[in-house]
Amino acid sequence: MATTALPHDPALARMLILEELFDLSLYKALRNISNDTESQKVLDELIVVETQHLAFWQKFFDSRLTAIDAGRRLKLQFMVLACRLFGTRGIHLVLEAIEVHGVRKYLTLWNIYKDQPLGNALKGILMDEFKHEDVLVSQLTERKINPERIRNIFLGLNDGLVEILGAVSGFFAAFGDAMTVLIAASTTAVAGSISMAAGAYAALNSEKEVKTTEFLRKQFLGEQTDTQMEDQPFGSAVVVGCSYFLGALVPVLPVLLGAKTAAVSLLTAGAMTILASTLLAFLSGMDVTKRIALNLVIITIAVGVTYAIGILAKQLWGVSV
Repeated sequence: MATTALPHDPALARMLILEELFDLSLYKALRNISNDTESQKVLDELIVVETQHLAFWQKFFDSRLTAIDAGRRLKLQFMVLACRLFGTRGIHLVLEAIEVHGVRKYLTLWNIYKDQPLGNALKGILMDEFKHEDVLVSQLTERKINPERIRNIFLGLNDGLVEILGAVSGFFAAFGDAMTVLIAASTTAVAGSISMAAGAYAALNSEKEVKTTEFLRKQFLGEQTDTQMEDQPFGSAVVVGCSYFLGALVPVLPVLLGAKTAAVSLLTAGAMTILASTLLAFLSGMDVTKRIALNLVIITIAVGVTYAIGILAKQLWGVSV
């Protein structure tokens, strides 16, 4: 693959080089704090791959960029701190998320530039991502963590937060009394968490039955039986229900601590939404800005609609305390 510098979009060139610089810096930092032999071995190999990718893009775009910007430095420090706190499992989760982001980023760019010289370069990088980095990271994550369960935790948190924030808003509009709002919101939170847990159990139990049937069919036919479920229905139901309830506590706690309006709950829920959205986007390989914007729009709509319903109920039916 030729690496001769060609006319290009400077912003795109800067982004590609900075992303490789960031990944390389992250792998080196994680290598320094890791005390797990297996993780160290994988990180050593990833460092070699990222060094090659960085050198390739620097030559391809004829760039001398060798340092990440302030925003990426802050992101790097935050991720390293998180990995220090959560140890080996945190490192494995970060590696999987970085690999997902890399594949999606390069696939998107390849679809745009596949008929141009840049497309050939992207194809070579993608082959490395699929063949090398993906295999290396999978060797760790398949044995050490369950990314789907972690995503379910944050999804449960997000659902509980948004739904109960809407409820708090509507109750304040209808009742206006903090104690009544606290009782109503708490009851709704408990009911919602039980409902979410029951739904998760039913869905996974049905999936387990389907997979069990498929397993027995393959076993009968003498085919390879690799149909397995990592998550057990009851365990997943507990995780989903508890995470929902924890998310629901975010808008309820300000009322418990003396808030007289929904404004404080809205502020705390908004801040937590940004944090949860950022983590979800990172774990899922989604665009962080789009995820945050989507959740904030959902919160705005939920609060607006439920507050309007509360006001309407108060005026039409004389709801009061």
